[in-house]
Amino acid sequence: MLRLNEIKLPLDHDSDDLTGAIAERLGINKEDVCDFSVFKRSYDARKKANILLIYQLDVELCEVPEQQLLEQFKNDSRIGPSPDTDYRFVAQAGPHFPQAEQQRPIVIGFGPCGILTALLLAQMGLKPIVLERGREVRQRTQDTWALWRKRKLNTESNVQFGEGGAGTFSDGKLYSQVKDRRHLGRKVLSEFVQAGAPQEILFVSKPHIGTFKLVTMVEKMRAEIIRLGGEVRFEVKVESLLREEDVDGSGQVTGLTTGSGETLLSKHIVLAIGHSARDTFQMLSDQGVYIEAKPFSIGFRIEHPQSIIDQARFGEYAGNPILGAADYKLVHHCDNGRTVYSFCMCPGGTVVAATSEEGRVVTNGMSQYSRNERNANSAIVVGINPDEDYPDNIFAGIDLQRELESLAYKMGGENYNAPAQLVGDFLQGQPSKALGSVVPSYQPGVTLTDLSEALPEFAIAAIREAIPAFDRQIKGFSRSDAVLTGIETRSSSPICIRRGEDCQSTNTRGLYPAGEGAGYAGGILSAAIDGIKVAEAMALDILE
Repeated sequence: MLRLNEIKLPLDHDSDDLTGAIAERLGINKEDVCDFSVFKRSYDARKKANILLIYQLDVELCEVPEQQLLEQFKNDSRIGPSPDTDYRFVAQAGPHFPQAEQQRPIVIGFGPCGILTALLLAQMGLKPIVLERGREVRQRTQDTWALWRKRKLNTESNVQFGEGGAGTFSDGKLYSQVKDRRHLGRKVLSEFVQAGAPQEILFVSKPHIGTFKLVTMVEKMRAEIIRLGGEVRFEVKVESLLREEDVDGSGQVTGLTTGSGETLLSKHIVLAIGHSARDTFQMLSDQGVYIEAKPFSIGFRIEHPQSIIDQARFGEYAGNPILGAADYKLVHHCDNGRTVYSFCMCPGGTVVAATSEEGRVVTNGMSQYSRNERNANSAIVVGINPDEDYPDNIFAGIDLQRELESLAYKMGGENYNAPAQLVGDFLQGQPSKALGSVVPSYQPGVTLTDLSEALPEFAIAAIREAIPAFDRQIKGFSRSDAVLTGIETRSSSPICIRRGEDCQSTNTRGLYPAGEGAGYAGGILSAAIDGIKVAEAMALDILE
């Protein structure tokens, strides 16, 4: 088959137009195009009056020799052979693994990284044991709603902890900037489709799923892991690692103990614990596992009417079903040396309560697959650098997060309300007393206040500078009745559990830090890809 890139057609083109565009590009008759499939579809909205769809197509020809065309267009980078995007990995355990002397691999955490790690290990015949401190996804959903609707927090089952990880209560974005020469992302998306995700995630440029679809998918992937011989245990918290230490301070992991007192022995343990497992980070450090501080970000959620974003991005094509709800990605470099950027933008979504600790307020964003809620929301965050902002110790970033989250709880009224302010008031430095036309979506509710007290002074100054700058890119972004809701602190992990090229901890053999919590991913897709990499590295070590 041939791969054709950059086939551009108007947004309202007919289905037959693609065949015509293929024939025109190759200089052949339409009848010579036997079949084609869409590998990728994106859009170019830079000219709102002439939005174009851009295709990558895999084309099968009837009688025209492919090799003849490849030779004819050898200098045209837009035409070439269709690449092989199938996932391949040769490691495979025997049918009787584990034998009496063999230990099963253990995966700690069952978010996107842990799920794909366990699934791949199971597909290789390695029968992993998965330990998840939270609850299974449907019970977890009920626990999460209890905070949103009844102000009742379960610290072990919430937006951060439980089957599916933090990504379950998000927009379900499935794209990343990971360099993926081995098409591991394609493997992830294919597994998601097999578990019930829409087929379109394989070809649209910015695929997403949404919370409700993710719930069902996670259950099906868990069932597949179990069918292949794996085991998934919920409400099991790891209390300590068993680690044999060498003279030089390095060591070998040999197992772990759980909160119930059970001991599980294994020399192959994956840490896929997510970015909010603060107590586990401390335990690992206490037991000698090397950890270092890394940058993260803090800020607010901002809400606008989705119609404003659609109009700014798509003009007269706002509301087109192919384009869907518009998103944005914004960056501003401030006079004080800080960088402000949008993060986890949720078109047609809601701002959600995402704390995992008592007496603290944390926000996040979430959308359903339809993205049809009234508001658009995004985090507007400021980068935090450990060398500049918290050089004292590796956990000073976590201390800062907790300090700000506790302050937000107090500012919200100490009942899990979130502090909020209208953008116009925030820019003018005055507290808000009444809402405008934008109704905040955060549940259980918001308390209007002055958010200038919620973040360090440098962050407030940077965000005040950035919002008007963003308005020059998205008209209406700085509208006075848009709503800021605090506080966003869990944009990424504030620590990194350093690992080597073999994906093992730099000072603890057999321990495989993975995903967002360990500092190696930043979203559902990148975390899942990292899970595959870690599973491959572990399998090679187990089966060598």
